[in-house]
Amino acid sequence: MTGIFPMTSLELRPVLHVLPAGTELWRVHNIRYAPDEFNPKLADPFEFKDGSRFDGTPLDPYHCLYLGDTATTALAESVLRSRPFELPAGRRRIPYATVLHRTLSVLRTRCELTLVSLIEAKDLAAVCQESTLLEDERNYVSARRWASEIRAQAPEAMGLIWQSRHNRPQRALVLFHDRFAHCDGKPLDVVPTSGIPQLDSEAGIDRANRFLEPLRAEISRPRRE
Repeated sequence: MTGIFPMTSLELRPVLHVLPAGTELWRVHNIRYAPDEFNPKLADPFEFKDGSRFDGTPLDPYHCLYLGDTATTALAESVLRSRPFELPAGRRRIPYATVLHRTLSVLRTRCELTLVSLIEAKDLAAVCQESTLLEDERNYVSARRWASEIRAQAPEAMGLIWQSRHNRPQRALVLFHDRFAHCDGKPLDVVPTSGIPQLDSEAGIDRANRFLEPLRAEISRPRRE
């Protein structure tokens, strides 16, 4: 923490949600990162298009790791943003470039994860927020600031958990790298025989599309010269 937060005089009363050790979670990430490696990139605190919703910023420089509770959730959160249902078939086409150099990994929690719940309306109200915190694509600047407010008033929180926008009612979550000194900074073990090592391969697209089929979505094949 930089000492800049908290910036609100509102008293937050975060609702805590505990994931037990041994819980399996899924992650879509660039192959340059190890499956359990936190993304060190910080977002611009004043630019909503830079980074993801709850990324750390230079004002509160924590590293993030985003996860889903199922393979479909992790994929949907990664590739279905702003994808419309297209005429005439009513399906969502995901450009091949979206999965280029990306992988779907499975991880297992090494310790209990104490997370701030944003799952229900009452959970959001507990931190003086509404669903726009999770759903407005233009409010990333505000969402990052509010994540820092929550961190400042819930020092025991290791991350946030909420209902996936793209695969309701399943759960998405984000972990904060600086809250895991009690487990040597490594809250996750990699499950090496699961997942999809190359989402941009023919076999990877086939498997990913089976997960996405119930959501009427599919990853496009690369163009052949």
